[in-house]
Order: sequence, then structure tokens, then C-alpha cells
Amino acid sequence: MDPDQEVVVKVVADETEAEIVTGLLRSNGIESFSRDTEAIEDAFEDFIASGPREIVVRAADKDAATQLLADS
Repeated sequence: MDPDQEVVVKVVADETEAEIVTGLLRSNGIESFSRDTEAIEDAFEDFIASGPREIVVRAADKDAATQLLADS
């Protein structure tokens, strides 16, 4: 697996939770971002930040991110 490849380490309920989780990861030196999941099937999904969000990190950081989130 390419260490720069993006991998999903967690799916959270909404944008607020995604901000908290990505903030935790970043404060521990792990680059991360969130994105919509494919689970959203709503006509307004492109206009609102609601519903589940995927937390994404580099493949090289997957184990550290997973451990950090499990410990939190």
C-alpha cells in the first residue's frame, strides 16, 4: 500500500463530530480531513454538511490514528 494513499479510519455521525475527531488527530501530528460518505442519498447532499462523515488519513498514519481514536 502506498504510504501517501488516503484511507478511512472512522465514520462519524456528522460534521461537528468530524471536526472534533480531525482536531484530535491533527493535535497529535496526524494529517486528516473529513468527507461525505457514500451513504448519503439526499437531494440536498451537495449543499449541506449533514449526515455521516468519513475521517481520512494517509495510509502511513493509519495505525497511529486508529490507536489514538481507540484510546480516546
